[in-house]
Amino acid sequence: LVSLFMSDLMVGLVVMPPAMLNQLYGRWVLQGDFCSLWASFDVMCCSASILNLCVISLDRYLLITSPLRYKLRMTSCRALALILATWTLAALASFLPI
Repeated sequence: LVSLFMSDLMVGLVVMPPAMLNQLYGRWVLQGDFCSLWASFDVMCCSASILNLCVISLDRYLLITSPLRYKLRMTSCRALALILATWTLAALASFLPI
């Protein structure tokens, strides 16, 4: 849940202010190099948010289908690995095209 919070917070703090400027002025008013960086952060944060929701859903599914084995399967190391995989996949999908 903290990872989902961080991705949504980054959308609100990093992605939305330049998007609001873009909507208000009808064109990109910031530096040209910042546009591709902003677009990458936009894709990364939104992808991380979606992937975090998928991981949370998978976690809840595992808890419901096998509650007795859940604590053996979902260790803190595995949870951390899932969070790192989520952010790595989101970063690769957004920054590699640049």
